[in-house]
Amino acid sequence: MAELAFSTNAYTEFDLPSAVRRIADHGYDGVELLADEPHAYFPDFDDGDREAVQAALDETGLAVSNVNANTATGYYDDAPPSSFFDPTLITADEDDRSWRIDYTKQAIDLADAVGAPAACVATGRPLPGTLPEEAHDYLRESLDEVLDYAEERDVDLGIEFEPEMLVESTDETLALIEDVGRSSLGINLDLGHAAVYGDDPAEAVHRAAGHITGVHLEDIAGGVRGKHYHLIPGEGDLDFRAVFDALDDVGYDGYATLELYTYPNRPDEAARRAYDALAEYV
Repeated sequence: MAELAFSTNAYTEFDLPSAVRRIADHGYDGVELLADEPHAYFPDFDDGDREAVQAALDETGLAVSNVNANTATGYYDDAPPSSFFDPTLITADEDDRSWRIDYTKQAIDLADAVGAPAACVATGRPLPGTLPEEAHDYLRESLDEVLDYAEERDVDLGIEFEPEMLVESTDETLALIEDVGRSSLGINLDLGHAAVYGDDPAEAVHRAAGHITGVHLEDIAGGVRGKHYHLIPGEGDLDFRAVFDALDDVGYDGYATLELYTYPNRPDEAARRAYDALAEYV
């Protein structure tokens, strides 16, 4: 049976140790760590920061469900106030791509240090001038290096798909996993993203069985093919009973992590209401 966790990416108005402690106040078993500003942005994240996070984890008893290295907002001085992924594992510029490879390795180091089973990363979008087939070549080369590193540390890497990215669906992620052919590569299954793409979330769970490194949850207005805006469960149209039944069906016993970065001004309310809405299913 899955356990509930909550991502610190809703708590961007707090430092990372404070976010961990606040999440613990709402009854969660786990916490996902945002590997980006203002939390664990690795060029600015030193040993003292790591020790402070570990102290908060020890104090609260929370486990770390995942280290979320999807975005790279901290790379830019003037990044927009939305999710910003570049540089990515498919960026054509070799130096920028190497930066992202090293950054992903540091996310794996953090996962190893705090006992998380996995880190996740998004593929990003093929930028103008880079054909999708070229981007896939960059992705496979990048993953080979990252997975070598992850396997030495017994940490899995989950690809998080998202509509309009190079890898944007459950089936495309599973095809990538088969192509790469390494058991350390899996899918960080964001069921809201699955719904926006047009997949039934419960069916996506069944198709991804055996490859799920972690689960992200949020509600979506309009359900399947609804709008991509993360909502507190109960504010949209997803069938969470069906989702948790599917997770039970496939024997998933990891964390289902609420990802509600859309509520930075009221993260405690979002965490509390999400837990209240989903506690009956776990």
